[in-house]
Amino acid sequence: MVKEERTISSEQIFKGKVLGLRVETVSMPTGRLSVREIVEHGASVVVVPITQDGEVVLVRQYRKAVERTLLEAPAGGIENGESPEDAAARELREETGYQAERFIRVGGFWSSPGFSTEYMHVFLAEGLRSGTALPEEDEIIQLEIVPLAQSLDMVRSGRIEDAKSVAALLLVDGLGNESGQ
Repeated sequence: MVKEERTISSEQIFKGKVLGLRVETVSMPTGRLSVREIVEHGASVVVVPITQDGEVVLVRQYRKAVERTLLEAPAGGIENGESPEDAAARELREETGYQAERFIRVGGFWSSPGFSTEYMHVFLAEGLRSGTALPEEDEIIQLEIVPLAQSLDMVRSGRIEDAKSVAALLLVDGLGNESGQ
């Protein structure tokens, strides 16, 4: 069994609107000291909305960190006091305008546990009704609706390369006929 590291000291060096950064000195099981830089980020949701026709509603957004426009599943942070399911419904409505009759939690994962505290809950959204998107003022989003099978081909070919979207689409695909698709 792998032994845990013990925190010797912890210093918050940045606290922003979306994330924080702390530096921790840890004692490793060998007794050696090491430094860990940890990005503090709240839990998030990623939603795979599937239409009655078996199509996935995706969003195309420019991502400054990678200087590219990416095709992604709708996603976002969980606000204080909000349940993951409520956050999934809010993010779906804000980013796409769609509302869903059902949200089915299909899994979750740590986004990058080597340095980040963010945990992502994955939801399948079914029974969609279209509406008007309400993106945040700093979001410019373009919808792209593709058959589920095509979205999986896009994952395999590298046209969908956002990790949360790749993971969420593969988790939903793993459901097979359980989701009625």
